[in-house]
Amino acid sequence: MEVLVGPGPRQAGGGLGAARSTSSGRAARTTEVPWARFSAWLECVCVVTFDLELGQALELVYPSDFRLTDKEKSNICYLAFPDSHSGCLGDTQFSFRMRQCGGQKSLWHVDDRSYNSKAPLALQREPAHYLGYVYFRQVKDSSVKRGYFQKSLVLVSRLPFVRLFQSLLSLIAPEYFEKLAPCLEAVCNEIDQWPAPVPGQTLNLPVMGVVIQVRIPSRVDKLESSPPKQCDQENLLPAPVVLTSVHELDLFRCFRPVLTHVQTLWELMLLGEPLVVLAPSPDVSSELVLALTSCLQPLKFCCDFRPYFTIHDSEFKELTTRTQAPPNVVLGVTNPFFIKTLQHWPHVLRIGEPKMSGDLPKQVKLKKPSRLKTLDTKPGLYTSYTAHLHRDKALLKRLLKGIQKKRPWDVQSALLRRYLLELTQSFIIPLEHYMASLMPLQKNITPWKSPPQICPFRQDDFLQSLEHAGPQLTCILKGDWLGLYRRFFKSPHFDGWYRQRHKEMAQKLEALHLEAICEANIEAWMKDKSEVEVVDLVLKLREKLVRAQGHQLPVKEVTLQRVQLYIDTVIGSLPKDLQAVLCPP
Repeated sequence: MEVLVGPGPRQAGGGLGAARSTSSGRAARTTEVPWARFSAWLECVCVVTFDLELGQALELVYPSDFRLTDKEKSNICYLAFPDSHSGCLGDTQFSFRMRQCGGQKSLWHVDDRSYNSKAPLALQREPAHYLGYVYFRQVKDSSVKRGYFQKSLVLVSRLPFVRLFQSLLSLIAPEYFEKLAPCLEAVCNEIDQWPAPVPGQTLNLPVMGVVIQVRIPSRVDKLESSPPKQCDQENLLPAPVVLTSVHELDLFRCFRPVLTHVQTLWELMLLGEPLVVLAPSPDVSSELVLALTSCLQPLKFCCDFRPYFTIHDSEFKELTTRTQAPPNVVLGVTNPFFIKTLQHWPHVLRIGEPKMSGDLPKQVKLKKPSRLKTLDTKPGLYTSYTAHLHRDKALLKRLLKGIQKKRPWDVQSALLRRYLLELTQSFIIPLEHYMASLMPLQKNITPWKSPPQICPFRQDDFLQSLEHAGPQLTCILKGDWLGLYRRFFKSPHFDGWYRQRHKEMAQKLEALHLEAICEANIEAWMKDKSEVEVVDLVLKLREKLVRAQGHQLPVKEVTLQRVQLYIDTVIGSLPKDLQAVLCPP
Protein backbone atom coordinates (compact mmCIF):
# COMPACT_ATOMS: atom_id res chain seq x y z
CA MET A 1 0.00 0.00 0.00
CA GLU A 2 1.29 3.45 -0.82
CA VAL A 3 1.95 5.48 2.32
CA LEU A 4 3.08 8.80 1.04
CA VAL A 5 0.56 11.26 -0.31
CA GLY A 6 2.01 14.44 -1.68
CA PRO A 7 5.75 15.19 -1.19
CA GLY A 8 7.82 12.04 -0.86
CA PRO A 9 11.34 12.65 0.48
CA ARG A 10 10.31 12.08 4.13
CA GLN A 11 10.55 8.32 3.64
CA ALA A 12 14.01 8.27 2.16
CA GLY A 13 16.69 6.16 3.84
CA GLY A 14 14.33 3.47 5.17
CA GLY A 15 13.20 5.67 8.06
CA LEU A 16 9.45 5.68 8.51
CA GLY A 17 8.83 3.30 5.66
CA ALA A 18 10.78 0.47 7.26
CA ALA A 19 8.70 -2.43 8.53
CA ARG A 20 10.26 -2.06 11.95
CA SER A 21 13.59 -0.94 13.30
CA THR A 22 15.83 -3.27 15.27
CA SER A 23 18.34 -0.55 16.11
CA SER A 24 16.88 -0.14 19.58
CA GLY A 25 18.03 -3.59 20.67
CA ARG A 26 14.68 -5.35 20.23
CA ALA A 27 15.87 -7.88 17.66
CA ALA A 28 15.56 -10.62 20.28
CA ARG A 29 11.76 -10.24 20.28
CA THR A 30 11.36 -11.72 16.79
CA THR A 31 8.78 -14.24 17.98
CA GLU A 32 6.27 -11.46 18.73
CA VAL A 33 3.83 -10.27 16.09
CA PRO A 34 5.33 -7.09 14.57
CA TRP A 35 4.00 -3.94 16.26
CA ALA A 36 1.87 -5.99 18.69
CA ARG A 37 2.67 -3.74 21.66
CA PHE A 38 2.32 -0.54 19.64
CA SER A 39 -1.10 -1.61 18.33
CA ALA A 40 -2.34 -2.31 21.87
CA TRP A 41 -2.35 1.50 22.23
CA LEU A 42 -2.44 3.02 18.74
CA GLU A 43 -3.60 1.99 15.29
CA CYS A 44 -1.19 4.31 13.51
CA VAL A 45 0.40 7.77 13.51
CA CYS A 46 -0.35 10.16 10.64
CA VAL A 47 1.20 13.41 9.51
CA VAL A 48 -1.04 15.78 7.53
CA THR A 49 0.44 18.78 5.75
CA PHE A 50 -0.87 21.52 3.47
CA ASP A 51 0.06 21.05 -0.19
CA LEU A 52 -0.44 24.04 -2.50
CA GLU A 53 -1.84 21.83 -5.26
CA LEU A 54 -3.67 19.16 -3.26
CA GLY A 55 -4.76 21.09 -0.17
CA GLN A 56 -4.60 18.93 2.96
CA ALA A 57 -2.46 15.90 2.15
CA LEU A 58 -1.40 12.80 4.04
CA GLU A 59 2.37 13.05 4.22
CA LEU A 60 2.95 9.71 5.93
CA VAL A 61 1.37 6.89 7.89
CA TYR A 62 3.42 4.91 10.38
CA PRO A 63 3.71 1.89 10.61
CA SER A 64 3.65 1.86 6.82
CA ASP A 65 1.82 -1.50 6.63
CA PHE A 66 -1.27 -0.10 8.35
CA ARG A 67 -4.29 -0.32 6.04
CA LEU A 68 -6.31 2.86 5.56
CA THR A 69 -8.92 3.06 2.82
CA ASP A 70 -8.97 6.08 0.49
CA LYS A 71 -12.10 7.34 2.25
CA GLU A 72 -10.42 7.06 5.67
CA LYS A 73 -7.34 8.91 4.38
CA SER A 74 -9.52 11.71 3.01
CA ASN A 75 -11.46 12.02 6.29
CA ILE A 76 -8.25 12.15 8.36
CA CYS A 77 -6.85 14.87 6.09
CA TYR A 78 -9.88 17.14 6.54
CA LEU A 79 -10.41 16.38 10.25
CA ALA A 80 -6.74 17.02 11.10
CA PHE A 81 -6.97 20.74 10.19
CA PRO A 82 -9.17 23.41 11.79
CA ASP A 83 -11.87 24.88 9.59
CA SER A 84 -10.81 28.09 7.82
CA HIS A 85 -13.38 29.98 9.94
CA SER A 86 -11.49 29.08 13.14
CA GLY A 87 -8.37 31.11 12.38
CA CYS A 88 -6.22 29.03 14.75
CA LEU A 89 -2.69 30.44 15.01
CA GLY A 90 0.04 28.75 16.99
CA ASP A 91 -0.54 25.26 18.43
CA THR A 92 -4.01 23.72 18.79
CA GLN A 93 -4.96 20.31 20.21
CA PHE A 94 -8.31 18.66 19.53
CA SER A 95 -9.83 15.29 18.74
CA PHE A 96 -12.20 13.66 16.27
CA ARG A 97 -14.08 10.40 15.78
CA MET A 98 -14.70 8.82 12.40
CA ARG A 99 -16.29 5.66 11.14
CA GLN A 100 -14.06 2.82 9.98
CA CYS A 101 -14.72 2.18 6.29
CA GLY A 102 -13.99 -1.52 6.15
CA GLY A 103 -10.77 -2.41 4.45
CA GLN A 104 -8.38 -5.18 5.46
CA LYS A 105 -7.30 -5.23 9.09
CA SER A 106 -3.58 -5.23 9.75
CA LEU A 107 -1.89 -8.50 10.71
CA TRP A 108 -1.22 -7.16 14.21
CA HIS A 109 -4.87 -6.18 14.89
CA VAL A 110 -5.50 -6.55 18.63
CA ASP A 111 -8.08 -8.97 20.04
CA ASP A 112 -10.34 -6.73 22.13
CA ARG A 113 -12.04 -9.36 24.29
CA SER A 114 -9.55 -9.57 27.15
CA TYR A 115 -9.31 -5.77 27.59
CA ASN A 116 -13.05 -5.12 27.05
CA SER A 117 -14.11 -7.77 29.58
CA LYS A 118 -12.30 -5.89 32.37
CA ALA A 119 -12.61 -2.26 31.25
CA PRO A 120 -15.50 0.06 32.21
CA LEU A 121 -18.13 0.05 29.44
CA ALA A 122 -17.41 3.71 28.59
CA LEU A 123 -13.68 2.94 28.08
CA GLN A 124 -13.93 -0.15 25.90
CA ARG A 125 -12.16 -0.15 22.54
CA GLU A 126 -14.20 1.33 19.70
CA PRO A 127 -15.35 -1.57 17.49
CA ALA A 128 -16.34 0.44 14.40
CA HIS A 129 -14.77 3.92 14.76
CA TYR A 130 -11.31 5.45 14.92
CA LEU A 131 -10.50 8.18 17.42
CA GLY A 132 -8.06 10.82 16.22
CA TYR A 133 -5.99 12.96 18.59
CA VAL A 134 -4.55 16.00 16.79
CA TYR A 135 -1.73 18.45 17.43
CA PHE A 136 -1.98 21.20 14.77
CA ARG A 137 0.64 23.90 14.28
CA GLN A 138 0.16 27.03 12.15
CA VAL A 139 2.89 29.65 12.37
CA LYS A 140 4.26 32.33 10.05
CA ASP A 141 7.09 31.04 7.88
CA SER A 142 8.52 33.18 5.10
CA SER A 143 10.27 30.18 3.54
CA VAL A 144 6.88 28.65 2.60
CA LYS A 145 4.97 29.99 -0.44
CA ARG A 146 1.77 30.58 1.48
CA GLY A 147 3.70 32.31 4.23
CA TYR A 148 2.61 29.79 6.90
CA PHE A 149 3.89 26.47 8.22
CA GLN A 150 0.80 24.22 8.58
CA LYS A 151 1.09 20.65 9.77
CA SER A 152 -0.77 18.20 12.02
CA LEU A 153 0.48 15.18 13.92
CA VAL A 154 -2.39 12.72 14.48
CA LEU A 155 -2.50 9.70 16.80
CA VAL A 156 -5.16 7.26 15.58
CA SER A 157 -6.47 4.85 18.23
CA ARG A 158 -9.57 2.91 19.24
CA LEU A 159 -9.01 3.73 22.93
CA PRO A 160 -10.88 6.76 24.35
CA PHE A 161 -7.87 7.90 26.43
CA VAL A 162 -8.09 11.58 25.53
CA ARG A 163 -6.02 12.85 28.50
CA LEU A 164 -3.20 10.37 27.91
CA PHE A 165 -2.94 10.87 24.15
CA GLN A 166 -3.17 14.66 24.32
CA SER A 167 -0.41 14.63 26.98
CA LEU A 168 1.67 12.34 24.75
CA LEU A 169 1.17 14.69 21.79
CA SER A 170 2.25 17.73 23.81
CA LEU A 171 5.55 15.92 24.41
CA ILE A 172 6.27 14.55 20.94
CA ALA A 173 4.64 17.00 18.48
CA PRO A 174 6.83 20.10 19.18
CA GLU A 175 9.91 17.90 18.92
CA TYR A 176 8.63 16.29 15.71
CA PHE A 177 7.96 19.66 14.03
CA GLU A 178 11.62 20.53 14.66
CA LYS A 179 13.33 17.21 13.83
CA LEU A 180 10.71 15.43 11.63
CA ALA A 181 10.96 11.76 10.63
CA PRO A 182 13.79 10.32 12.80
CA CYS A 183 12.14 11.65 15.96
CA LEU A 184 8.80 10.03 15.10
CA GLU A 185 10.38 6.68 14.33
CA ALA A 186 12.15 6.68 17.71
CA VAL A 187 8.90 7.52 19.53
CA CYS A 188 6.97 4.73 17.77
CA ASN A 189 9.70 2.24 18.65
CA GLU A 190 9.43 3.35 22.31
CA ILE A 191 5.64 2.90 22.30
CA ASP A 192 6.22 -0.58 20.84
CA GLN A 193 7.97 -1.46 24.12
CA TRP A 194 5.14 -0.29 26.40
CA PRO A 195 3.23 -2.89 28.43
CA ALA A 196 -0.33 -3.52 27.24
CA PRO A 197 -3.14 -1.44 28.82
CA VAL A 198 -4.51 -3.86 31.42
CA PRO A 199 -7.52 -2.54 33.40
CA GLY A 200 -6.70 -2.14 37.10
CA GLN A 201 -2.93 -1.81 36.58
CA THR A 202 -0.66 1.19 37.09
CA LEU A 203 1.80 1.45 34.21
CA ASN A 204 5.02 3.39 33.59
CA LEU A 205 5.24 4.47 29.95
CA PRO A 206 8.67 5.82 28.89
CA VAL A 207 8.83 8.23 25.95
CA MET A 208 11.47 10.80 24.95
CA GLY A 209 13.27 10.73 28.29
CA VAL A 210 10.04 11.13 30.28
CA VAL A 211 8.08 8.43 32.12
CA ILE A 212 4.29 8.90 32.04
CA GLN A 213 2.60 7.04 34.89
CA VAL A 214 -1.05 6.11 34.40
CA ARG A 215 -3.60 3.80 35.95
CA ILE A 216 -5.92 2.02 33.54
CA PRO A 217 -9.48 2.08 35.00
CA SER A 218 -11.17 -1.24 35.72
CA ARG A 219 -14.81 -2.29 35.70
CA VAL A 220 -14.56 -3.25 39.39
CA ASP A 221 -13.25 0.17 40.49
CA LYS A 222 -15.34 2.14 42.91
CA LEU A 223 -16.57 5.26 41.16
CA GLU A 224 -14.55 8.03 42.77
CA SER A 225 -15.07 11.72 42.26
CA SER A 226 -11.60 12.64 43.50
CA PRO A 227 -8.37 11.87 41.63
CA PRO A 228 -6.60 8.64 42.63
CA LYS A 229 -3.63 8.83 44.97
CA GLN A 230 -0.15 8.83 43.49
CA CYS A 231 1.24 5.31 43.77
CA ASP A 232 4.70 4.10 44.65
CA GLN A 233 7.29 5.68 42.38
CA GLU A 234 9.65 2.67 42.72
CA ASN A 235 12.57 5.15 42.86
CA LEU A 236 12.16 5.83 39.16
CA LEU A 237 14.60 8.23 37.55
CA PRO A 238 13.53 10.53 36.09
CA ALA A 239 10.55 10.92 38.40
CA PRO A 240 7.41 10.04 36.42
CA VAL A 241 4.81 12.51 35.19
CA VAL A 242 1.68 11.21 36.94
CA LEU A 243 -1.59 11.55 35.04
CA THR A 244 -4.51 11.35 37.50
CA SER A 245 -6.72 9.98 34.71
CA VAL A 246 -6.26 8.60 31.20
CA HIS A 247 -9.63 9.91 30.02
CA GLU A 248 -11.25 12.52 32.28
CA LEU A 249 -11.49 16.08 30.98
CA ASP A 250 -11.56 19.29 32.98
CA LEU A 251 -15.37 19.27 33.18
CA PHE A 252 -15.62 22.66 34.85
CA ARG A 253 -13.60 24.36 32.11
CA CYS A 254 -15.62 22.59 29.37
CA PHE A 255 -19.00 23.48 30.90
CA ARG A 256 -18.21 27.02 32.12
CA PRO A 257 -20.37 28.83 29.49
CA VAL A 258 -23.33 26.43 30.03
CA LEU A 259 -23.30 25.74 33.79
CA THR A 260 -26.87 27.04 34.20
CA HIS A 261 -28.04 24.42 31.67
CA VAL A 262 -26.00 21.40 32.80
CA GLN A 263 -29.12 19.53 33.95
CA THR A 264 -31.00 20.21 30.71
CA LEU A 265 -27.98 19.05 28.69
CA TRP A 266 -27.71 15.95 30.93
CA GLU A 267 -31.36 15.13 30.11
CA LEU A 268 -30.77 15.64 26.38
CA MET A 269 -27.79 13.26 26.54
CA LEU A 270 -29.75 10.71 28.60
CA LEU A 271 -32.54 10.70 26.02
CA GLY A 272 -30.12 10.45 23.09
CA GLU A 273 -31.41 13.65 21.51
CA PRO A 274 -29.70 15.04 18.35
CA LEU A 275 -27.53 18.04 19.32
CA VAL A 276 -25.27 20.35 17.33
CA VAL A 277 -22.48 22.14 19.20
CA LEU A 278 -21.32 25.14 17.16
CA ALA A 279 -18.04 26.41 18.64
CA PRO A 280 -15.42 28.96 17.56
CA SER A 281 -12.63 26.36 17.21
CA PRO A 282 -12.17 22.55 17.05
CA ASP A 283 -10.55 22.39 20.50
CA VAL A 284 -13.64 23.98 22.11
CA SER A 285 -16.09 21.87 20.07
CA SER A 286 -14.28 18.56 20.67
CA GLU A 287 -13.82 19.10 24.42
CA LEU A 288 -17.46 20.12 24.93
CA VAL A 289 -18.79 17.15 22.92
CA LEU A 290 -16.57 14.73 24.88
CA ALA A 291 -17.65 16.37 28.16
CA LEU A 292 -21.32 15.99 27.19
CA THR A 293 -20.94 12.33 26.23
CA SER A 294 -19.04 11.60 29.49
CA CYS A 295 -21.66 13.12 31.80
CA LEU A 296 -23.77 9.93 31.79
CA GLN A 297 -21.14 7.73 33.45
CA PRO A 298 -21.38 4.99 34.62
CA LEU A 299 -23.86 4.58 31.74
CA LYS A 300 -22.21 3.91 28.39
CA PHE A 301 -22.97 6.58 25.80
CA CYS A 302 -24.72 4.50 23.12
CA CYS A 303 -25.35 7.16 20.46
CA ASP A 304 -23.03 8.39 17.75
CA PHE A 305 -20.90 11.45 18.49
CA ARG A 306 -18.42 13.49 16.48
CA PRO A 307 -16.24 15.85 18.57
CA TYR A 308 -15.24 17.69 15.38
CA PHE A 309 -17.04 17.38 12.04
CA THR A 310 -16.55 19.15 8.71
CA ILE A 311 -18.56 19.66 5.51
CA HIS A 312 -15.95 17.53 3.69
CA ASP A 313 -16.66 14.43 5.80
CA SER A 314 -17.74 11.35 3.81
CA GLU A 315 -20.81 11.10 6.08
CA PHE A 316 -21.86 14.74 5.64
CA LYS A 317 -24.90 13.95 3.48
CA GLU A 318 -25.95 11.03 5.68
CA LEU A 319 -25.90 13.06 8.90
CA THR A 320 -27.40 16.28 7.51
CA THR A 321 -30.20 14.90 5.33
CA ARG A 322 -33.67 16.46 5.66
CA THR A 323 -35.51 13.46 4.21
CA GLN A 324 -35.73 11.79 7.63
CA ALA A 325 -35.61 12.73 11.31
CA PRO A 326 -32.19 13.91 12.57
CA PRO A 327 -30.05 10.95 13.73
CA ASN A 328 -29.17 10.35 17.41
CA VAL A 329 -25.81 12.07 17.24
CA VAL A 330 -23.91 14.84 19.05
CA LEU A 331 -22.11 16.86 16.39
CA GLY A 332 -19.26 19.29 17.11
CA VAL A 333 -18.78 21.84 14.32
CA THR A 334 -17.06 25.19 13.75
CA ASN A 335 -18.35 26.21 10.30
CA PRO A 336 -21.40 28.58 10.57
CA PHE A 337 -22.67 26.96 7.34
CA PHE A 338 -23.99 24.15 9.58
CA ILE A 339 -26.59 26.51 11.09
CA LYS A 340 -28.31 26.70 7.73
CA THR A 341 -27.77 23.01 6.95
CA LEU A 342 -29.02 21.79 10.34
CA GLN A 343 -31.89 24.22 10.95
CA HIS A 344 -34.26 21.25 11.20
CA TRP A 345 -32.33 19.81 14.17
CA PRO A 346 -34.22 20.17 17.48
CA HIS A 347 -31.28 21.35 19.64
CA VAL A 348 -28.40 23.68 18.70
CA LEU A 349 -25.84 24.88 21.24
CA ARG A 350 -23.90 27.94 20.07
CA ILE A 351 -20.77 28.73 22.10
CA GLY A 352 -18.89 32.04 21.91
CA GLU A 353 -15.17 32.71 22.18
CA PRO A 354 -13.82 31.30 25.48
CA LYS A 355 -12.77 33.85 28.12
CA MET A 356 -10.16 32.49 30.49
CA SER A 357 -10.64 35.09 33.25
CA GLY A 358 -11.24 33.98 36.82
CA ASP A 359 -14.90 35.07 36.72
CA LEU A 360 -17.76 32.94 35.48
CA PRO A 361 -18.26 33.73 31.79
CA LYS A 362 -21.58 35.03 30.55
CA GLN A 363 -23.96 32.08 30.53
CA VAL A 364 -25.68 31.13 27.26
CA LYS A 365 -29.45 31.65 27.31
CA LEU A 366 -32.25 29.28 26.38
CA LYS A 367 -33.75 30.41 23.08
CA LYS A 368 -36.47 29.17 20.76
CA PRO A 369 -35.24 27.40 17.61
CA SER A 370 -37.12 29.98 15.50
CA ARG A 371 -34.60 32.61 16.67
CA LEU A 372 -31.74 30.70 15.07
CA LYS A 373 -30.42 32.96 12.32
CA THR A 374 -28.29 31.72 9.47
CA LEU A 375 -25.89 34.63 9.90
CA ASP A 376 -24.43 36.07 13.09
CA THR A 377 -26.17 33.66 15.44
CA LYS A 378 -25.62 34.72 19.04
CA PRO A 379 -24.48 32.22 21.70
CA GLY A 380 -27.38 30.26 23.19
CA LEU A 381 -29.06 26.87 23.60
CA TYR A 382 -31.66 26.90 20.84
CA THR A 383 -34.31 24.33 21.80
CA SER A 384 -38.00 23.99 22.57
CA TYR A 385 -37.24 21.17 25.03
CA THR A 386 -38.60 21.64 28.58
CA ALA A 387 -36.56 19.91 31.28
CA HIS A 388 -38.41 17.24 33.28
CA LEU A 389 -36.48 17.95 36.50
CA HIS A 390 -36.37 21.22 38.42
CA ARG A 391 -33.09 23.08 38.30
CA ASP A 392 -30.75 22.50 41.25
CA LYS A 393 -29.84 26.05 42.27
CA ALA A 394 -27.58 24.77 45.06
CA LEU A 395 -25.12 23.35 42.50
CA LEU A 396 -24.64 26.70 40.78
CA LYS A 397 -24.24 28.44 44.15
CA ARG A 398 -21.50 26.01 45.19
CA LEU A 399 -19.63 26.48 41.90
CA LEU A 400 -19.97 30.30 42.09
CA LYS A 401 -18.69 30.22 45.67
CA GLY A 402 -15.73 28.19 44.43
CA ILE A 403 -14.94 30.86 41.82
CA GLN A 404 -15.11 33.62 44.46
CA LYS A 405 -12.80 31.65 46.77
CA LYS A 406 -10.47 30.88 43.83
CA ARG A 407 -10.97 27.17 44.35
CA PRO A 408 -8.71 25.12 41.99
CA TRP A 409 -10.42 24.09 38.77
CA ASP A 410 -9.71 20.41 39.32
CA VAL A 411 -11.69 20.61 42.59
CA GLN A 412 -14.54 22.38 40.77
CA SER A 413 -14.44 19.66 38.11
CA ALA A 414 -14.53 16.92 40.77
CA LEU A 415 -17.56 18.59 42.36
CA LEU A 416 -19.37 18.78 39.00
CA ARG A 417 -18.41 15.20 38.07
CA ARG A 418 -19.68 13.89 41.41
CA TYR A 419 -22.96 15.78 40.97
CA LEU A 420 -23.55 14.31 37.49
CA LEU A 421 -22.51 10.83 38.67
CA GLU A 422 -24.97 10.93 41.58
CA LEU A 423 -27.73 12.24 39.31
CA THR A 424 -27.17 9.39 36.83
CA GLN A 425 -26.97 6.83 39.64
CA SER A 426 -30.22 8.10 41.18
CA PHE A 427 -31.87 7.59 37.79
CA ILE A 428 -30.33 4.15 37.13
CA ILE A 429 -30.59 2.52 40.61
CA PRO A 430 -34.39 1.94 40.38
CA LEU A 431 -33.88 0.33 36.95
CA GLU A 432 -31.11 -1.89 38.37
CA HIS A 433 -33.30 -2.96 41.31
CA TYR A 434 -36.22 -3.82 39.05
CA MET A 435 -33.94 -5.67 36.62
CA ALA A 436 -32.48 -7.72 39.49
CA SER A 437 -36.01 -8.81 40.44
CA LEU A 438 -36.38 -10.44 36.99
CA MET A 439 -33.56 -12.91 37.71
CA PRO A 440 -34.75 -16.48 38.45
CA LEU A 441 -34.20 -17.70 42.01
CA GLN A 442 -31.09 -19.81 42.57
CA LYS A 443 -33.18 -22.65 44.09
CA ASN A 444 -34.89 -23.05 40.68
CA ILE A 445 -31.57 -23.76 38.92
CA THR A 446 -31.10 -27.54 38.70
CA PRO A 447 -28.10 -29.32 37.12
CA TRP A 448 -29.80 -31.55 34.53
CA LYS A 449 -32.36 -29.10 33.13
CA SER A 450 -31.81 -25.96 31.08
CA PRO A 451 -31.64 -22.89 33.34
CA PRO A 452 -34.94 -20.94 33.68
CA GLN A 453 -35.51 -17.81 31.54
CA ILE A 454 -35.06 -14.22 32.74
CA CYS A 455 -38.48 -12.60 33.18
CA PRO A 456 -39.42 -9.91 30.59
CA PHE A 457 -39.01 -6.22 31.41
CA ARG A 458 -42.49 -4.69 31.73
CA GLN A 459 -42.38 -0.91 31.60
CA ASP A 460 -45.71 -0.43 33.41
CA ASP A 461 -44.62 -2.69 36.28
CA PHE A 462 -41.39 -0.72 36.60
CA LEU A 463 -43.19 2.65 36.63
CA GLN A 464 -45.52 1.37 39.38
CA SER A 465 -42.49 0.32 41.45
CA LEU A 466 -41.19 3.92 41.48
CA GLU A 467 -43.78 4.95 44.07
CA HIS A 468 -41.89 3.10 46.83
CA ALA A 469 -38.48 2.53 45.21
CA GLY A 470 -37.91 5.53 42.94
CA PRO A 471 -35.11 8.09 42.56
CA GLN A 472 -36.61 10.20 45.38
CA LEU A 473 -34.83 7.82 47.81
CA THR A 474 -31.38 9.07 46.69
CA CYS A 475 -32.05 12.42 45.00
CA ILE A 476 -33.66 15.60 46.37
CA LEU A 477 -34.56 16.93 42.91
CA LYS A 478 -38.27 17.25 42.24
CA GLY A 479 -39.90 17.05 38.85
CA ASP A 480 -41.53 14.70 36.36
CA TRP A 481 -39.38 11.61 36.89
CA LEU A 482 -42.09 9.37 35.38
CA GLY A 483 -42.12 11.42 32.18
CA LEU A 484 -38.31 11.24 31.99
CA TYR A 485 -38.36 7.43 32.34
CA ARG A 486 -41.09 7.14 29.67
CA ARG A 487 -38.95 9.09 27.19
CA PHE A 488 -35.84 7.17 28.27
CA PHE A 489 -37.54 3.89 27.28
CA LYS A 490 -37.59 5.15 23.66
CA SER A 491 -33.91 6.15 23.62
CA PRO A 492 -30.86 4.21 22.40
CA HIS A 493 -29.47 4.39 25.95
CA PHE A 494 -32.28 2.30 27.42
CA ASP A 495 -31.81 -0.25 24.64
CA GLY A 496 -28.02 -0.29 25.22
CA TRP A 497 -28.37 -0.52 29.01
CA TYR A 498 -31.03 -3.26 28.85
CA ARG A 499 -29.09 -5.39 26.33
CA GLN A 500 -25.92 -5.17 28.43
CA ARG A 501 -27.67 -6.00 31.71
CA HIS A 502 -29.66 -8.86 30.10
CA LYS A 503 -26.43 -10.27 28.65
CA GLU A 504 -24.67 -10.08 32.05
CA MET A 505 -27.65 -11.75 33.78
CA ALA A 506 -27.79 -14.52 31.16
CA GLN A 507 -24.07 -15.15 31.68
CA LYS A 508 -24.54 -15.20 35.46
CA LEU A 509 -27.41 -17.67 35.03
CA GLU A 510 -25.22 -19.92 32.88
CA ALA A 511 -22.38 -19.68 35.43
CA LEU A 512 -24.76 -20.67 38.27
CA HIS A 513 -25.97 -23.59 36.15
CA LEU A 514 -22.36 -24.69 35.61
CA GLU A 515 -21.72 -24.53 39.36
CA ALA A 516 -24.88 -26.58 40.01
CA ILE A 517 -23.59 -29.27 37.61
CA CYS A 518 -20.22 -29.29 39.41
CA GLU A 519 -21.92 -29.84 42.77
CA ALA A 520 -24.06 -32.72 41.46
CA ASN A 521 -23.19 -36.43 41.52
CA ILE A 522 -22.41 -36.97 37.85
CA GLU A 523 -21.70 -40.72 38.20
CA ALA A 524 -25.17 -41.30 39.69
CA TRP A 525 -26.71 -39.34 36.79
CA MET A 526 -24.84 -41.43 34.16
CA LYS A 527 -26.09 -44.81 35.46
CA ASP A 528 -29.36 -44.87 33.51
CA LYS A 529 -28.36 -42.63 30.59
CA SER A 530 -27.77 -43.71 26.99
CA GLU A 531 -24.47 -43.08 25.22
CA VAL A 532 -26.14 -40.37 23.09
CA GLU A 533 -27.20 -38.46 26.25
CA VAL A 534 -23.72 -38.79 27.79
CA VAL A 535 -21.98 -37.56 24.60
CA ASP A 536 -24.46 -34.67 24.44
CA LEU A 537 -23.46 -33.69 28.01
CA VAL A 538 -19.76 -33.78 27.08
CA LEU A 539 -20.32 -31.47 24.11
CA LYS A 540 -22.42 -29.03 26.17
CA LEU A 541 -19.90 -28.95 29.03
CA ARG A 542 -17.07 -28.37 26.57
CA GLU A 543 -18.97 -25.47 24.99
CA LYS A 544 -19.57 -23.91 28.41
CA LEU A 545 -15.92 -24.40 29.35
CA VAL A 546 -14.72 -22.63 26.19
CA ARG A 547 -17.08 -19.71 26.86
CA ALA A 548 -15.95 -19.50 30.49
CA GLN A 549 -12.25 -19.58 29.54
CA GLY A 550 -12.88 -16.80 27.03
CA HIS A 551 -14.00 -14.50 29.89
CA GLN A 552 -17.64 -14.76 28.76
CA LEU A 553 -18.87 -16.41 31.96
CA PRO A 554 -18.18 -15.15 35.51
CA VAL A 555 -16.88 -18.40 37.06
CA LYS A 556 -14.05 -19.20 39.48
CA GLU A 557 -10.92 -21.07 38.40
CA VAL A 558 -11.77 -23.97 40.74
CA THR A 559 -15.11 -24.40 38.93
CA LEU A 560 -13.33 -24.57 35.57
CA GLN A 561 -11.00 -27.27 36.92
CA ARG A 562 -13.96 -29.30 38.21
CA VAL A 563 -15.74 -29.01 34.84
CA GLN A 564 -12.62 -30.35 33.08
CA LEU A 565 -12.44 -33.18 35.61
CA TYR A 566 -16.14 -33.99 34.96
CA ILE A 567 -15.53 -34.04 31.21
CA ASP A 568 -12.58 -36.44 31.66
CA THR A 569 -14.65 -38.66 34.00
CA VAL A 570 -17.59 -38.82 31.57
CA ILE A 571 -15.38 -39.55 28.54
CA GLY A 572 -13.56 -42.25 30.55
CA SER A 573 -16.88 -44.09 31.07
CA LEU A 574 -17.54 -44.36 27.33
CA PRO A 575 -16.41 -47.15 24.95
CA LYS A 576 -12.94 -46.77 23.40
CA ASP A 577 -14.28 -45.93 19.91
CA LEU A 578 -16.32 -43.01 21.28
CA GLN A 579 -13.36 -41.86 23.40
CA ALA A 580 -11.25 -41.73 20.24
CA VAL A 581 -13.88 -39.54 18.52
CA LEU A 582 -14.21 -37.16 21.48
CA CYS A 583 -10.45 -37.02 22.20
CA PRO A 584 -8.64 -37.41 18.87
CA PRO A 585 -4.85 -37.87 19.20
